[in-house]
Formats: sequence, C-alpha cells, structure tokens
Amino acid sequence: MRRYYTGIDIGTYHVKVVIAVPSENPDLPMQIIGTGIASSRGVRHGYIIDPSEATRSVKEAIVRASQSARVSIKSARVALGGLGLDEIRSTGEVTLTPSGGIVTAREIERAERESEKKASAKLTNRTIIHTIPIEFRVDGTRVLGQPSGLQGTKLAVDTLLITMLSQHHDDLVEAVEAAGVEVEGVMASPLAASLVALSKAQKMAGVILANIGAETLSVIIFDNNVPISVKVFPNGSSDITNTIALSLQISPSEAEQMKRGAVTGSDVPPRRMSTIIAGRLKDMFVIVNAHLKTIGRQRLLPAGIIITGGGSGLTSAADIARTVLKLPSQIGLIGNLTRTGSADATWTVAYGLCRWAYAEDTSIGKHSLGEIIRDARESIKQAMRAMLP
Repeated sequence: MRRYYTGIDIGTYHVKVVIAVPSENPDLPMQIIGTGIASSRGVRHGYIIDPSEATRSVKEAIVRASQSARVSIKSARVALGGLGLDEIRSTGEVTLTPSGGIVTAREIERAERESEKKASAKLTNRTIIHTIPIEFRVDGTRVLGQPSGLQGTKLAVDTLLITMLSQHHDDLVEAVEAAGVEVEGVMASPLAASLVALSKAQKMAGVILANIGAETLSVIIFDNNVPISVKVFPNGSSDITNTIALSLQISPSEAEQMKRGAVTGSDVPPRRMSTIIAGRLKDMFVIVNAHLKTIGRQRLLPAGIIITGGGSGLTSAADIARTVLKLPSQIGLIGNLTRTGSADATWTVAYGLCRWAYAEDTSIGKHSLGEIIRDARESIKQAMRAMLP
C-alpha cells in the first residue's frame, strides 16, 4: 500500500482527522482515503482545559478515521490554533566575514536565529512554531528571492515569528500522544489551511484566508507568495448562535438549528434571521478590515478573501466579506475528495497537514515551505524535551 499521511485538527467543537495518500499522478492533489470526527471535550477557544477529556475526543476521532481508511494510525501531524497563537515581527543581522563575504545557507540560518534572539523579550511563556523570512537585504539592498550566493559584508532578514503559548502547545501535543499517536510535527492552523485552500497565483497576487471557527476567527495574509501576517480573534460562529438565542429568547440549540437554516416550526421571519446573522458577520469582517489597515494591506489584496471553517457555511458570509472589505470574496474549497464527498471547507486544516507531511518527505530543501517545515519540526523536538523528567 502507498504511504499514507494523517492530520489532526483539534477545534473547540470538533476533532477532525484526515488520512490521505499521494495520487498516482503527481500533478493531482492527494486523495483522502479516510476521515474521522468527534465532538471536542475539554477544549475552549482552541486550547485544552481538561486533558483527559481532550484525549478521549482525539482517540475517538482517530478510531473513526482508522476504520474509514482501514489503516492503523501510529503517527500524525497536529495543527496548533486558538487564542494562544500570535505573531511577532523581528529583524536579524549578521556579518558575512565567517563565510568569506558570501551568503550561504548557514548565514541565512544565523540571521534568522538572530531575529529570534532579538524578539526574546516578547517570548516569555511562548514557543516559536515557525520563523518565516519575509525580506532579505545584503548591505542594505533588498534582495528579490533567495540571497544565497550573493556577496557582501552584512546580511539582514525581516522575519514573521509565529508563536504559541507554551502551555497550550505542550497540552495539545500531550493530548495526542496520550491517545497513542506519535506527533511527528506541529503547524499553525492558518498555515496548514493555506496549503490546500490557496493557489500559488493567489498567494503571489495577495490574498487573505479567513477561518471562521466556533469561538475564534483566524486569518493568514499572503503577499508575493509569503505569509506576512497571522492573527486569531476571539470571535466565532457560536457568537452568532448566542446573539440569535438572546434576540429571539430561544435556547442555544434551537438558535443553532435556525442559524443553519433548519426547519424548527418557528414563526420568525426569514428576513429578521438574516439581519441578525449578517450583523455579526459584519462585525467579524470589520475586525479583519481593521487588521488589514494596521499592516498596510487594506483593499490591496487582488486575490481577495477566501473563507473556510464552520462559519463559511453561512450563505451570506462571502457577500458580507465582499461588502465590508471591498475585495473579491469566495468560500474555500478542497478538491479530489475521493470516498469523502461530505468533506468541505471545514476540513482544510487537517487535509493541509497531510499535504505538509508529504511535501516534507518528497521535496525537503526545495519546497517553498522548507524553512517553515524545518522550524515546526524543531519546535516539536523542544516540546518533547520539555516533557522529559
């Protein structure tokens, strides 16, 4: 049997597991051969509050995925998200004297590590998940592309450090390990989703990927094929449910059904329901727009916004995003879902983890995410060392 890869996405409402294999034609996407889903227990805002309950949920989803794919899951990649995820911008600079004035892979790594050291004051209780180089400069001159082989006296790099609260990071890893699965690597949820929800053309032009989860709204912004910002906001689809419940004085369970368009026998006019939902969605995209303004990308992303996650199923989401952001807008899709026709944009994170694992196996050192993959692998090793007695 072909080698298979497993991705685990632990969300506030659901734990989702995807098992995928490479297509026989390398030009086609990976094929999903199994999925498993379980209700999340012991999780709040994307972090674990009850380890034993969380482990039970992970194990349940893993068993279902294993049965679906008819394989045994021994190892997996895990997504890290929630309010503990954040970004730090930093700059590192090194002299090129040790390499004879030539930029080498070692000098690039030295500059990136220097940027991490400079951010150390902001890293209390935090773990660096990814160090992403945004721009290189040799002797003050901007480098288009990679600087390897160039000559000069100083190399500088501007980096985006994607970080996670260390306790949340370790708790998530421990929950999966306790379920009997080895964690081969961790990746920030927005980055994992981008591997399957965005095309290279979109990333080159400039695009924002927004994941509307149950309790959080996470975004990742690309420009010139480089992630330039990752943010998680404390707003999600459950806020819409709560607003409906309060406005109509009904139970949250009934409000959730009405939000999804289920027939409940209610005499609430459809227009009123649409107004409530639209109002909360507008609030979310106003927050996103404010962030775009902060980083100088407001109305400057030609590929627009791609929406994923559970909240992407709300029919008005794309239209409201287009109105608020003044950008093209669409719901994210993942293709080639053999044997899992029910999988939709809510599975992008788990599926993206499988794509990352396959890329590491086949193209490490060449793949455009090579540096990100390396740092993610190092961070998991650090987490394992921290758990040893």
